[in-house]
Amino acid sequence: MKATQADINWLGNVSVFEVNRLNAYSDHRYYSTMEEAQAAGTMKMRYDLNGTWKFNYAIRPDCRPELFYQSDYSSEGWDDIEVPGHIQLQGYGQIQYVNTQYPWDGLNELRPPALPQDKNAVGSYIRTFHLPSGWQNNPVFISFQGVESAFYVWLNGQFVGYGEDSFTPSDFDLTPFLQDGENKLAVEVYQRSTGSWLEDQDFWRFSGIFRDVYLYTVPAAHIRDLRVVTDLDSSYTNGTLNLDLKLEGKAAAGARVEAELRDAEGNILRTFGGVEVTNGLVSLREEFGKVNLWSAEIPYLYRLYIRVYDAAGQLVEVVPQSVGFRKFEMIDKVMHINGKRIVFKGVNRHEFNPRRGRAITKEDMLWDVRTIKQNNMNAVRTSHYPNQSLWYELCDEYGLYVIDEMNLETHGSWQKLGAVEPSWVIPGDKPEWHDIVMDRAVSMVERDKNHPSILIWSCGNESHGGEVIYKVSQYFKSADPTRLVHYEGVFHDRRFDETSDMESRMYAKPADIEEFLNANPTKPYISCEYMHAMGNSIGGMHKYTELEDKYPMYQGGFIWDYIDQSIYKKDRYGKEYLAYGGDFGDRPSDYSFCGNGIVHADRKVTAKMQEVKFLYQNIKLFPDREGVKIVNSNLFADTSALELVYSLEREGHEVLRGTLEVNVPAQSEKIVSLPLDADTLAGGEYAINAAFVLKEATLWADKGDEVAFGQYIFTQESAATAVEDLNLTSDIQVVEGDVNIGVRVGQTHVLFSKAFGTLVSLKLSGRETIAQPPAPLFWRATTDNDKGTAMGFELGAWYAASLLPRCVEWKAEQKPDQYRIEFTYKLNISADVQVKVAYTVRADGSVHVHNAYKGTAGLPDLPIHALSFKTSPEYGNVEWLAMGPEENYADRAFGARLGIHGSKVADTVAPYLVPQESGNRTGVRWAKLTDDAGRGFKIEASAAPVELNVSPYTAFELENAQHVYELPPVHYTVVTVAGKQMGVGGDDSWGAPVHPEYRIASDSELEFEFVIRSL
Repeated sequence: MKATQADINWLGNVSVFEVNRLNAYSDHRYYSTMEEAQAAGTMKMRYDLNGTWKFNYAIRPDCRPELFYQSDYSSEGWDDIEVPGHIQLQGYGQIQYVNTQYPWDGLNELRPPALPQDKNAVGSYIRTFHLPSGWQNNPVFISFQGVESAFYVWLNGQFVGYGEDSFTPSDFDLTPFLQDGENKLAVEVYQRSTGSWLEDQDFWRFSGIFRDVYLYTVPAAHIRDLRVVTDLDSSYTNGTLNLDLKLEGKAAAGARVEAELRDAEGNILRTFGGVEVTNGLVSLREEFGKVNLWSAEIPYLYRLYIRVYDAAGQLVEVVPQSVGFRKFEMIDKVMHINGKRIVFKGVNRHEFNPRRGRAITKEDMLWDVRTIKQNNMNAVRTSHYPNQSLWYELCDEYGLYVIDEMNLETHGSWQKLGAVEPSWVIPGDKPEWHDIVMDRAVSMVERDKNHPSILIWSCGNESHGGEVIYKVSQYFKSADPTRLVHYEGVFHDRRFDETSDMESRMYAKPADIEEFLNANPTKPYISCEYMHAMGNSIGGMHKYTELEDKYPMYQGGFIWDYIDQSIYKKDRYGKEYLAYGGDFGDRPSDYSFCGNGIVHADRKVTAKMQEVKFLYQNIKLFPDREGVKIVNSNLFADTSALELVYSLEREGHEVLRGTLEVNVPAQSEKIVSLPLDADTLAGGEYAINAAFVLKEATLWADKGDEVAFGQYIFTQESAATAVEDLNLTSDIQVVEGDVNIGVRVGQTHVLFSKAFGTLVSLKLSGRETIAQPPAPLFWRATTDNDKGTAMGFELGAWYAASLLPRCVEWKAEQKPDQYRIEFTYKLNISADVQVKVAYTVRADGSVHVHNAYKGTAGLPDLPIHALSFKTSPEYGNVEWLAMGPEENYADRAFGARLGIHGSKVADTVAPYLVPQESGNRTGVRWAKLTDDAGRGFKIEASAAPVELNVSPYTAFELENAQHVYELPPVHYTVVTVAGKQMGVGGDDSWGAPVHPEYRIASDSELEFEFVIRSL
């Protein structure tokens, strides 16, 4: 649309989404010389407008300074604001987080495309500039890479243009409005527009100029748009390069174009072209014979240099363009990359920084791409909007497959309180929404089309179905037949099932996926979102990855999601914390639902990543007593860049270590012998560890970093019979009082209370270890997933049962070498449930603890079967021989390994947004709790490994805190020894239960035992 005057009514007009905006084009760079192009530095024909702008904020349109764009309007006294950046993160307006509901729900009675008139924040920006030297006689344009959600532009008092779509560029021609000397640029940004109805993503609702802004000029003959298409022959060996160019400028007529392809080392492979521009167009096709292929495993990039010469033969422009030869296609209902079946080991990624919101930096992106690669992920879905162009360049270079998703989500228009109710869904079949939606698709494709990392175009997210989205998919297929098209929403509206080339679902359970795959499907399956990683989650992920080898048409999934969307805020005492929805007084809000990351918002990796890295590894190692079986599931990469490191540990201590050179081709396996001689080993428990590490540093990891791991645990029986050392035993002295029973063995002094029915004192070498007596525990601090299943309601009786179990009986027995006392407890949950805790003080000064639970049917599952006590906070260090090094649970222990791991007690509490159960270790053989001088005590599993949590807080303190700052000052170290704790789950966070094998039935008979002894 063209116009010379701005109209505020465009904001609410669904047919007006751009005015005077240039057509979308590819995101290539361009230079004046080959030297500049090869250096790939800052473009001299681009002038950055990022930085400090003058700014005025108005809560609604009728409060804005309407004529601020006029040349003589003074901005003296206005505030400063940083660009790029969000208005709401720089001290203005209301920060708000909502998920599926629209942000005005319950505040304004609206239906699309109507907008709230009382709360539509307006940011007025002013920036002055002088044209760079040498630009005066050239055309000058301005590019806004991202503005949320609609904006008007003026230059020197004259209207330039209008744009919507927050996540793709809007460019305008400034040439007619320029003046000599100082130029005044004015931009008016509105938080709400018709585009807001299409941008109901699960994120913080911001506004402002949040991506780069820059001026640019172009040479007299300029490649405005570039399309690179590669193809491979049927053997996936020989490559063809197709090149389509659109040129503009006064010298374009009669210009000549040639291209030069170089390999990754910079060697010139071929120069071709040399053809004249015809009607502004050039098309080239060149066959290159055998080429190196691009994949996430081996992201080989060629460098193409396109040179433009004017009619006089002078070089006027050089465009450098990365080229990856690859072919993505559907073969027999299965997606293939370069002829091989692909499995997406993916993650959904929001652009986010806890201080800058979605105005992320290059440093953020570099950290992200390295972290994703280091943890064996091979794919990213740009949930749910096109990302900054640099991200795609990094995915090309580092090697990640991308689902590029257009900026569309209308979740609140068709799903309410979880129920599908599309009575006023948009865009649906409504023709008036066709153009505004299609424009977003075109803008994404035209900008991003040359990135080999992008395999799939996505029609958006959670916008139901309908004809409009179907037409978008048809556009994708016609504009770019080299890629496939994704859209999950057809699951809810099967009328246009052809919209998506693959069956894509969100949070389908493993059984549901198998049901689909066993029903002779016509499309392959992916989970565009699965494993909802909210808080302490990712339990049961193995049930999904196990489908990869079972069903060829199961082609992986994308974890939800990569990073927590939490924002730094200060509590009332001035201490910073990571805040979530509602913490800023935002209503409505969806509160902590913004915290679903496998990375914390401050870019620290969560403990959940341990499981992800293991289950996503392409190379699997299966050691045993004889050697190690290596299964290389890579499609293209062998193991020549890796070194096999093996070790043998006895009781956690390394007794042997070595390295081997092993090259296993892709898609093959090999068994390698290890020099262990296991049959001659002394008695004890052993672990054989095998790992592949990088021989040399790569773009994404350092030399020696681990990329694959496997472990085998076995017990070697001892031929010798253990002989008791009588020097370590003492006589057992028992003093039975009226209220207490004291037991003394050497330096061990124990006191049992008949009144309280428990152990009340355990002094080891004169130091008290019991600050609060042990008590049976059946409750854990609810995780986000637990809350989603209403655990507090369904299992809450176990909370009450844990508060004060009643001791109904005690009985004691003394023998020459031990004293045993057993306490029997009743619980308020049922008269039929019985718990017995027995303490046996032995002649070596150790205390053996045995906990037995006898349940009954008809009660809810147990969250945990444990015994918990408090000790002194001086015991602030813990060391385990257990599964680790990170926290792990029954359904999230595949990535854990047996070994000796240590931590500060304060660090065992994971910094999830809402305090909850965390820090557990499974497979605990022993644990040492010590003070800073190394004094303390040891807990040893007896008969079978136990689970252990050592924390500064009780389950009840964690349960009753909604933020970290609500937790009490630390007065104790809390020790919780469990025979079993239920898994954490992760299929979703709003009702999916933990899988049955990881739950604890109430009618079970459970027992565990452990030993406490002095160090």
